[in-house]
Amino acid sequence: MAPGQGSSSNSAAAKLVLLTLASGQFLMALDSSVMNVSIATVADDVGTTVTGVQGAITAYTLVMAMFMIPGGKVGALIGRKSAFLIGCVIYGCGSLTTALAPNLPVLLLGWSFLEGIGAALIMPAIVALVAGNFGIERRPAAYGLVAAAGAVAIAVGPLIGGIATTYFSWRWVFAGEVVIVLGILFLGRRIADAPAESRPRIDLVGALLSAAGLGIFVYGVLRSDEWGWFRPKPDAPSWLGVSLVVWLMLAGLLLVWLFLRWEARLVEQRREPLVDPALLQNRQLTGGLTMFFFQYLVQMGVFFVVPLYLSVALGLSALKTGARILPLSLTLLAAAILIPRFLPDVSPRRVVRLGILALLAGAVVLMAALDEDAGAEIVTIPLLLIGLGMGALASQLGSVTVSAVPDEQSAEVGGIQNAVTNLGASIGTALAGSVLIAALTSSFLANIEQNPDIPDHVKSTASVELQSGAPFVSDAQLKAALDEAGTSEKVTQAALDANTDARLDGLRAALAILALTSVLALFFTHRIPTTQPRSK
Repeated sequence: MAPGQGSSSNSAAAKLVLLTLASGQFLMALDSSVMNVSIATVADDVGTTVTGVQGAITAYTLVMAMFMIPGGKVGALIGRKSAFLIGCVIYGCGSLTTALAPNLPVLLLGWSFLEGIGAALIMPAIVALVAGNFGIERRPAAYGLVAAAGAVAIAVGPLIGGIATTYFSWRWVFAGEVVIVLGILFLGRRIADAPAESRPRIDLVGALLSAAGLGIFVYGVLRSDEWGWFRPKPDAPSWLGVSLVVWLMLAGLLLVWLFLRWEARLVEQRREPLVDPALLQNRQLTGGLTMFFFQYLVQMGVFFVVPLYLSVALGLSALKTGARILPLSLTLLAAAILIPRFLPDVSPRRVVRLGILALLAGAVVLMAALDEDAGAEIVTIPLLLIGLGMGALASQLGSVTVSAVPDEQSAEVGGIQNAVTNLGASIGTALAGSVLIAALTSSFLANIEQNPDIPDHVKSTASVELQSGAPFVSDAQLKAALDEAGTSEKVTQAALDANTDARLDGLRAALAILALTSVLALFFTHRIPTTQPRSK
């Protein structure tokens, strides 16, 4: 079926196809945020620790990162629609396993492994199926809505998780995912496949190298908060005096380089590569991938910082925190849907640049609004701006990357694209978290050092105890800990004041690094085309 013919003349059928694909994207993103507010509850329920549940979340990210590129190639081997539907079945089995999990090993099998494998098949297939079911002129709107569905899932995930955990059980979230998967499988029959003209072979060596390289790199990034980026934290693993994070990232990059060299060798031998290295010489494709990387880096950094401010600094519940983040979804959806509809001939480069400027403005406004006496209302305008920026980028980038290559390579591009967004998301969360804790620790120690009400022995003890970083805690949590330690009222108050100031300094530092990243992204926008694909 030729591209564009899959978008049936029946508008209702086309909308159902788009709804099906967007629902798949929504599910894949939901698991990244839905349980963040319920980690302690999940840990108690399956008889493990908070660290164990955090490890399950990390493992889900790792499995996706490792198998995203091979997952894209599987779509070319068995058909994009088949890969999508099989991925949904695997994902649904993982969700059901998680919902029924009695212990951590079963939780890891369902949530981390099965859902991760399912996502690695589904997400590249979605990119290819949009290309196969919608004509070039309709793709920006279709990709925008699909990308928006993923971002909205991350935004509303804490709210959904909070409601389920508070009033029902966290298990109902995963049971609900099973129901959604069944709906997707039912509606998926309407999706037009784009069968490959040839049946390529899977490059097993390339799959192993790419999986190991991406997996090791992402694992290193994810451990940076606990081990330290360069200087190892106390009791953290190190080699030659340098944090193991550096060595893992270097090993991952080396394996990725070996992967690309292996792929180039296969091309020279006229054999089927997992990824054609020539794709990375495509100026438009690499431009779109770079913007995807920066978008997800800033996006996940924001989704890390804002909930911390609302839930810890202000003490809002999971439900209220989720409700405060909802304005972002409104402008995100509006921009992703309305820009392609009302400005079909607009320059993609201009929209991308304006989107990045909106992200920058949102981060700067929020950074300026943070104050000791500020309330939850200060996040509304910044989140509206950030949502607008994310929606603007979503409305263009998917179409930019896929239109850079022939449609038969769309699944391959989908695998690379989702691997890049996974890297951006992982680095964004880790970078924001590391900068926040570093600034918080430095500010807290400086504040108590300058405070005459705090005895010298307390200052010395604090300096030793906080070598690995001060925790981001609420005033109530800190006061409870100090009361348990038997500190005087004067020392307790001084520590609470220092914690309040340090917490704000940490949040501002994290937002500052995200704003700086947004500015850096502007230097790479020249690779985005100035005309829509159909105008060429």
